[in-house]
Amino acid sequence: MSKDIVFTSPENAPSELLKEFFSTFPKYQKDEERISCAWNFMLEKSQGELRTCGKPYYLHPMRIAFILAQSEFDADCIAAGILHSIYSLNVSRETVLERFGPEVTGIIDGTSKIRNIPVNSKTLQQADAIRKMLFAMADDVRVIFVKIADRLDRIRNIKSLSSEKQRQLAAEVIDIWAPLADRLGMSAAKNEFEDLSLKYTNPAAFQQIKAVIAQKKDERAAYLHNAVSKIQAEADKAGIEVTITSRAKHFYSIYQKMRKRNKEPGELFDLLALRIICQRNQDCYTLIGIVHGLWKPLEGRFKDYIAMPKSNGYQSLHTTVMCEDRPLEIQIRTQKMHDIAEHGLASHWLYKKGTNRDMVSESNLGIFNQLQRLKENPQSDENFFQSLKSELLGDEIVVFTPNGEVKQLPAGSTAIDFAYMIHSDIGEKIVGAKADGKIIPITQELKNTQIIEVLTNPQAHPTESQMKHARTSKARQKIHAWLTANDPTFEDKAALAKIEAENAEHAAQSHLIQNEKRKAHKKGEGEKPGLPHVTTVKVAGLSNFMVTFAQCCHPVYPEPIVGYVSFSKGIMIHRADCLNYLRTENIERRTIPVEWDDGEH
Repeated sequence: MSKDIVFTSPENAPSELLKEFFSTFPKYQKDEERISCAWNFMLEKSQGELRTCGKPYYLHPMRIAFILAQSEFDADCIAAGILHSIYSLNVSRETVLERFGPEVTGIIDGTSKIRNIPVNSKTLQQADAIRKMLFAMADDVRVIFVKIADRLDRIRNIKSLSSEKQRQLAAEVIDIWAPLADRLGMSAAKNEFEDLSLKYTNPAAFQQIKAVIAQKKDERAAYLHNAVSKIQAEADKAGIEVTITSRAKHFYSIYQKMRKRNKEPGELFDLLALRIICQRNQDCYTLIGIVHGLWKPLEGRFKDYIAMPKSNGYQSLHTTVMCEDRPLEIQIRTQKMHDIAEHGLASHWLYKKGTNRDMVSESNLGIFNQLQRLKENPQSDENFFQSLKSELLGDEIVVFTPNGEVKQLPAGSTAIDFAYMIHSDIGEKIVGAKADGKIIPITQELKNTQIIEVLTNPQAHPTESQMKHARTSKARQKIHAWLTANDPTFEDKAALAKIEAENAEHAAQSHLIQNEKRKAHKKGEGEKPGLPHVTTVKVAGLSNFMVTFAQCCHPVYPEPIVGYVSFSKGIMIHRADCLNYLRTENIERRTIPVEWDDGEH
């Protein structure tokens, strides 16, 4: 999904574009009627429509079809890609369902739910948008591939957008789509997303890196040619057929190194990489021995992702060696591993008739298991976005149980998260932990490849401190549920703040009515004769407390009042019959005696 789409047919000849599609991807000729029907329907409904760039509306859907066809998705997915925005052309769902059936309609439904994600605002609105996107993805993974194809084509053609929309799309891509492509194992799409996003979010850094790479092009070519020649000669001696490609690292990868090491691109030396592709797993290990025989490996830089694949299905051997006094990164993998690394779950379609189907099934990817857990225990607050970022789209670590079982956790996870991943009962009874045989605090961040042992006590129970240090949503949700059910002193400040915000919203709706009432009191229209105008309140018989009058009910003297302790506004005063007061969480514990200070006591 990483090759740019350039049509050879005239852009103003849609019938020629369709012919080019079938000539480029002949395997779809057996589905020609179905795909052509989708194309002609989209042309009919978008007739005369132009994009903001001034080009025909239909070019974008055809480019999406090309992107999806590169990964050999089925005809329903191709048709849905062509029709992904058909609802915006005033076409009803019923019409699409009748003409194209439930499969295509389901994919279009999923993509239509997630057309716009407000990335600039980490709010409940954004959390809801992303939740819908991911749950649609969990129902049919083709939804997310259509969206990735859509976003990939849009950022490739970003020049037609305004500067503000360019920045918004680039931010959305780096925040959501690049990490998501990474978690789906689609390294080609991920790298392209990151590089194109950098070009528009930090153009100065992009141009600086581009200039450095261009300046050293000839020097780099000679250096890599020598390294490739040596490996090829040794592989030939061993009778191993290999394909070796060389490249400079992606711009975004270089940019991250610059930030991490606080260096200019010209000061970085490990910018070069080789990829060796062979045919069998055992050849990978023979080749790593050959490479380490040619050059000295750097300590701590060898990683075996064949024996221990990443959660996105990625497999490869990684090493970094000192070649001619500079670091050289080398990856070694089989051709099938390479296809999975480039296309991720999309390679499920590439190998759907072969034995490798199980290797790339969605059920084998951690992200789908996490999505199912989130669907079973949905979150509805603003913290969802951060949970999503850290768990589903963030970096990972791999740790082991004492019996060697592999567990994958978000980077920054603690023994608390590990315990709850094993079992909720173990999480509730955790009192200590060991990492590689040494006692560690249960709040300490775990490190990659540690062997973790959980120490429990049957008398122990979850605490609020543990909830604060838990990284995974599962651990936080389980601790929160236990505290709510068993700890009478526990107060969920986030939930209380949310309720106060809802109360404020209700207040705004009734503000005009209550404001008129207050004006009537000031004029004496609604006051009882002889009553003083009282605006101060005693709290537990004392004055000089900070009080706030609720805007939902506008209490006025001499109406009966009630009060409770607020976290940010002192003592909140409501009318005694106010429904918002009655809905306040933990109101029994937070209520405090209040009365009007009319000077008589």
